[in-house]
Amino acid sequence: MNEIEISDLNVSFKITDRKVKVLKDLNLNIESDKISVVLGKSGCGKTTLLKAIKGLIPIEKGIIKKENLNISYVFQEPRLMAWLNVYENIIFGLKKQEVNNKNIDELIDMIGLRDFKKAYPKELSGGMCSRVSLARALATKAGFILMDEPFAALDYFTRLHLQRELIRLYKLNNFGVLFVTHSIEEAINIADVILIMDQGKIKKKYHKVYMEKIGISKLRSEILRDLEEEVV
Repeated sequence: MNEIEISDLNVSFKITDRKVKVLKDLNLNIESDKISVVLGKSGCGKTTLLKAIKGLIPIEKGIIKKENLNISYVFQEPRLMAWLNVYENIIFGLKKQEVNNKNIDELIDMIGLRDFKKAYPKELSGGMCSRVSLARALATKAGFILMDEPFAALDYFTRLHLQRELIRLYKLNNFGVLFVTHSIEEAINIADVILIMDQGKIKKKYHKVYMEKIGISKLRSEILRDLEEEVV
């Protein structure tokens, strides 16, 4: 089993005339065959962690080992090309030799958009656009997907549906996920592992066995307490 291994990771940003440290000596091993959820308040460094893993931002110090994993990224906004239809958006960025029409059609069926293959983003709901964004990540044959609050802007029922869809696709396609959210309920719904993040550090880790043992009510209370306490 491959892992993403992070050691002593530090990331800072310059804001006007001062430097703000966002990730602080962060250490973390992420299993590449599970859905791991980073849960924390806004501004704690969740998105910065994802961007550092993907290589979208420079790191100040530390090591990120990715074991040759093919990693894809799903942003908070679907970021679909308005002038491309569903099919064209999914294959966008793939090399010509990587496009297999049969596989793409199967992927479109898998996300439930067979009748919308030729539809443009303006003709789709927010939930549909999110599904296209996820399908685009899967089309790259990614072994691991980074997901930055992809369902945050959706209504409760659409979010719940897409959480279930994510779990279904994860089981069908054998990929790992690092999913960022500030919603305790969302984390509990989808996670094999919950990582509590605060002030640029991973504060606590919950595994599936423990979560199932204590039950949802106690788990929710423990997580809420974790989020209310500050990292020492």
